[in-house]
Order: sequence, then structure tokens, then C-alpha cells
Amino acid sequence: MRFDVLTLFPKMIEDYCGQSIIGRAQKAGILEVQAHDIRAYSKDKHRRVDDTPYGGGMGMLMSAVPVCDCFDAVYAMAPKERTKTIYLSPKGAVLTQKKARELAEYDRLILLCGHYEGIDSRAIDEIGAEELSVGDYVLTGGELGACVVIDCVGRLIDGVLADESCYTEEIIEAGMLEYPQYTRPEVFRGKKVPEVLLSGNHKEIEKWRYLAALEETKRKRPDLL
Repeated sequence: MRFDVLTLFPKMIEDYCGQSIIGRAQKAGILEVQAHDIRAYSKDKHRRVDDTPYGGGMGMLMSAVPVCDCFDAVYAMAPKERTKTIYLSPKGAVLTQKKARELAEYDRLILLCGHYEGIDSRAIDEIGAEELSVGDYVLTGGELGACVVIDCVGRLIDGVLADESCYTEEIIEAGMLEYPQYTRPEVFRGKKVPEVLLSGNHKEIEKWRYLAALEETKRKRPDLL
């Protein structure tokens, strides 16, 4: 799967996505993440990409010209792939695991990151972007949101994680929170690992994990039940 990120700060994307599981998936050729600098498409001699908004108001607005020119160039790199364009915006529907699964069905995601006070609305309409939020709060730019989408969607692609069960049996995906987990040492500061997990009885362990997950969900996220 390919992710193309249109941004004023490509290094933010490259630094995050070059690490850990997403970084290894790129090295293995399973995922491809490319960050494209919108500023490179500015026609201003000072490479400006923003201007004051019509009607007045605080802050600056990203111009439609470099945004659309950047999009056109990036889209042309692989026009035949099944592509979805996303604009990271607090106005959009909030990203969920269900939405991540829908996005994982595409061959390619183009992720547009706004900055300052946002982007000229004509650019969003022109490129046909769906607005998507990573939460009901406002960030200084879309780069963190883009990284969240890449991480959330990318890990669903075959081969990125060791096994499908790594995400099908975990928090949210299974419809409730994950059960508590433990590792060595067996006793830590007077607290012992539940005896059933040391028993080797897989049927009883499975039963304990289900009931423990149910209890976690009731206590922390009853809205999921």
C-alpha cells in the first residue's frame, strides 16, 4: 500500500514513518510512504504558500494554487491505482477502527495536511478530498493526524504485523477492551501474575481473558458494550 502525504513539513512524516513497525514495513516493500513538500509548488519567488483570508480574520490561509498543483503532480505518479484522498481536518468524521479497515482496502491514500488557519476551501473541493479527523480537538497542523492514519491503516495490511490475530483480537477491534497482560518477573512489588496464566491450561486461560476483557470494558469504556 502507498501513502502520499502533501505537507509543508515533510521531515515530520519521514521521521515518524521511518521508525518501528511502519519503518520496517517500508524496508520490506510492504508499505510505501512518500512526503511531498507543498512549498515546492509555490509560484511565489519567496516560496510563500499562504495569504490573508478574504473577509478578514486572524491568521493566514494556505493558497489553493500550490496545494492543487502539488496534488496534480502526486496523483499523476500512479493514476491507475485505486486511490482515496483525505484532508486531515477537525471538521471531518472521527477516525475509527471501522473506517481504518475501509481505507485499508485502497491501493493508495493521498493525505493532505493543512496548517495555519487551514486551506482555501476551493482546493478541498477541487481535489475531491474527504475530511477526516483524528479526534475532537484542534492541532497546529495535519502532520500528526496523517501519521496516525498511516499507522492505524498501515498495520492492517497483510505482512506488516506478524499475524492477523495481532489486530483482530485486540482493543476495539474485538468489540471490547483488551484483557490485562503480564510478563516476567512473576512477582513485582508484591503483585503476582494471576495464577491461571501460569497453569498452562489454555481453555481456562482463554476463559479468564474473555472475562477480564469484559470487566475492563465495563469499568473503562462501557459505551463499547
